[in-house]
Amino acid sequence: MKKQTKLVYLGSRPEPQYGSVNPPIFQTSTFAQVAPGEYKGFDYTRTDNPTRTVLQDMLATAENAEYALALASGMAAVDCVFAKLKTGDHIVTGDDIYGGTYRYLLDIASARGIDTSFVSFKDLENVRAAIKSNTKMIWFESPTNPLLNLNDIAAIVAIGKENGVLTAIDNTFMSPIFQNPLDLGVDIVMHSMTKYLNGHSDVIMGAVMTNREDLYLVMKNHQNAVGATCSPFDCYLAIRGMKTLSIRMRAHEENALKVAEALNGHPKIEEVLYPGLPSHPDHELAKKQQSGFGGMVSFRLKSDLEGTRKFLTSTKLFVLAVSLGGVESLIEQPATMTHFEMPKEAREAVGITDNLVRASIGIEDADDLIADLFQALDQI
Repeated sequence: MKKQTKLVYLGSRPEPQYGSVNPPIFQTSTFAQVAPGEYKGFDYTRTDNPTRTVLQDMLATAENAEYALALASGMAAVDCVFAKLKTGDHIVTGDDIYGGTYRYLLDIASARGIDTSFVSFKDLENVRAAIKSNTKMIWFESPTNPLLNLNDIAAIVAIGKENGVLTAIDNTFMSPIFQNPLDLGVDIVMHSMTKYLNGHSDVIMGAVMTNREDLYLVMKNHQNAVGATCSPFDCYLAIRGMKTLSIRMRAHEENALKVAEALNGHPKIEEVLYPGLPSHPDHELAKKQQSGFGGMVSFRLKSDLEGTRKFLTSTKLFVLAVSLGGVESLIEQPATMTHFEMPKEAREAVGITDNLVRASIGIEDADDLIADLFQALDQI
């Protein structure tokens, strides 16, 4: 059975009592017990909930995983991934990761006594060189946010195994439709479910998946202990979204390629960053480890900060907003929005310049999206 069929099936199994083809929303905080300590599978929604269980089955299926957890946000999922680490441990990660994760590692992980080395993954010898005796995890993205650099997943896994170090990846940009890192040996996969998995910009959720029971139990206990759980209603919305994940991702990708090709060579565009373009330095790696190129396109304008702001405020269809992965097209300036907390020197050193634009390409008609970008370019 193909993945799309499985996701629709798991999200539409007839409910046994009344035959509803959509899972019920068990909007309850607690469950009646038959006798003290004896309950019918569930006792308290912070620990588990039937609606969440349906979603977690879908999440595990999507990533070819044995175990999955649905969490209150993408950052709650990031925190859950690091739950196994303790004071004195060390993390190796990329220098061009998502700004929220960058902030977490600098502010939260460091306060717990966990040290982080931010290195360029463009040369994996940097990763090897950064590993210390107390290194416990390699955390990475592929593609990275917002520069869309790819990292060789299998090679990073090999480095982790050579050194007895866990590997964990943020797979949000690709979704499980286009990339399955567990199949390549990664220990933990994380998603901001807010993005493509839900796909409608109406929930804040996260997810983690793994094939290792020991890691699953640590993360599940952490989720329960800190209360990083999502509501049954949000789970219901995510179930609805995941039923159409496969067809949405194909539409995002089709439009993204058309937009990238249209922007490539435009006189006011300095550079287009999209792995689906043969000119992208990681195009061959993308074809090797992905089954699609995704719906995110970044590009640099031949302009300065103010010109870039003018462009961003001139779009009519693209909404100027953070986040990504919804059916609608969003656009943003990483330097002042998603990555504003990174020091300017650190941003510019990795290529997050003032003229960089990140676009989440929706499922509208591609010709309309291209026309909107072109008219906005005419304003600068």
